[in-house]
Amino acid sequence: MKRKLSLIISLLFVLGLALPAAAGPSFPDEIPLPTDFQPEGIAVGPGHTFYAGSLADGTILAGDLRTGATEELVPGEPGRVSVGMSYDARGGNLFVAGGLGGVGRVYDAGSGALVAEYPMASGGDFGDFINDVIVTREAAYFTNSFAPYLYRVPLGPGGSLPEPAAVEAIALTGDWVQFPGNFVFNANGVVATANGGTLLVVNSAAEAVYRVDPATGEALEVDLGGPLPFGDRLVLAGRTLYVVQNMINQIAMVTLTPDLSAGVVGTPIVDPAFDVPTTAAAFGNSLYVVNARFGTPSPADYEIVRVSRR
Repeated sequence: MKRKLSLIISLLFVLGLALPAAAGPSFPDEIPLPTDFQPEGIAVGPGHTFYAGSLADGTILAGDLRTGATEELVPGEPGRVSVGMSYDARGGNLFVAGGLGGVGRVYDAGSGALVAEYPMASGGDFGDFINDVIVTREAAYFTNSFAPYLYRVPLGPGGSLPEPAAVEAIALTGDWVQFPGNFVFNANGVVATANGGTLLVVNSAAEAVYRVDPATGEALEVDLGGPLPFGDRLVLAGRTLYVVQNMINQIAMVTLTPDLSAGVVGTPIVDPAFDVPTTAAAFGNSLYVVNARFGTPSPADYEIVRVSRR
């Protein structure tokens, strides 16, 4: 009996200690990034891990959405940039768009080691800017803002990576409109349906979103009832498409039809903390939004802002 009472008292003591910990502080509304980090992309990894990349030198941080703590995962290098990114849980890999370098890179999300680099040069008149990437069950798809192509990196069992020669350039056709010129951004953010059978790509210059067949590149403009300016990163949750609109500091909420051919643009998500948001990633009922603060003189502070997905 004494042993039983002692066990009950011990359990109550443990529970008494555990309950306050379980009800600990909520996830922070803002996560500070290093001074002059110049962020652009964000991806959510295992648990409440996130990754953020730098336009300044390609540095990639790994952080904790619960605590806001960050640490360097991939050190920066002069001339390297990290733009959009996408995490693949199967192989624990982080896919990163390489911007003006005309490449896509894949890092081990645990160690930060570079495990693959894929050339994605179009040979076009205006160069290349590999802007964003989404991973599906069968492939990773990268956008090129300066040329009308998607780049497909086929993935094997368990998300295994191919050789660089396996990269396929897919021309964007159909309704796709490519605006020429130096530093004119066309294809920008990209997302995929749950089965990977359809891509949605925002064209910043055309102020439009396109439904794209990933096998053929044929694009159908999604009827949104009018232009959608300053489109950047996309987040797709069911039939709700979130479109980050960088220079006007808001996120459009679009309710799509079942066939994704049209959508209704509702009341945008705004927050006083937004300062040229470029990308967002979903976690639970929240969106984590990167403030790129383009044009801000150095030294500058940067942060990630948490808002409700509504």
